[in-house]
Amino acid sequence: MSKSRFTVQQITFAGIVGALYAVLSYFAAVFGVAYGPVQFRFSEALCVLPFLFPAAAPGLFVGCLVANLLSPYGALDIIFGSLATLLAAVLTMKAPNKWLAPLPPVLCNAVIVGAVIAFQQTGFTDAFLAALAYNALTLGLGEAVVCYVLGGLLLAALSRVRGLRPMMAEGRIVQ
Repeated sequence: MSKSRFTVQQITFAGIVGALYAVLSYFAAVFGVAYGPVQFRFSEALCVLPFLFPAAAPGLFVGCLVANLLSPYGALDIIFGSLATLLAAVLTMKAPNKWLAPLPPVLCNAVIVGAVIAFQQTGFTDAFLAALAYNALTLGLGEAVVCYVLGGLLLAALSRVRGLRPMMAEGRIVQ
């Protein structure tokens, strides 16, 4: 029998992160801030977790996929919004320090989700680039607030939990 690539602990961790992401996204939807050109999706704070816990990446992807099932932007957001989160998670794992860890989710969501929303608003017309610029700016600002403020607090708090240290990527304890 071959050795599994993921441990039960890592799969469980990913599942918890995915479920938490979906629930927090639906909670943000109650307040009308989970979908649209202006977003403060609380769940996006979890997107910094791959910096400390690489096992969080697949959970974020699945959680975003589930959350985007309610998106008013349909299949494009389900597919490309979820892929934006996966790309951001992979890039966050490779971030050299805690200050740059929130940057991949900010940039990926601003550009990719901004393009999805702009396309839904205008199609590929002359107005697409203006809509993309507006949506990228508003999405990026909301994402930056959530990822840098809430995500930064999350990184600092979780890195101090001694019980989680065996699951952390080497050398990633945040001071």
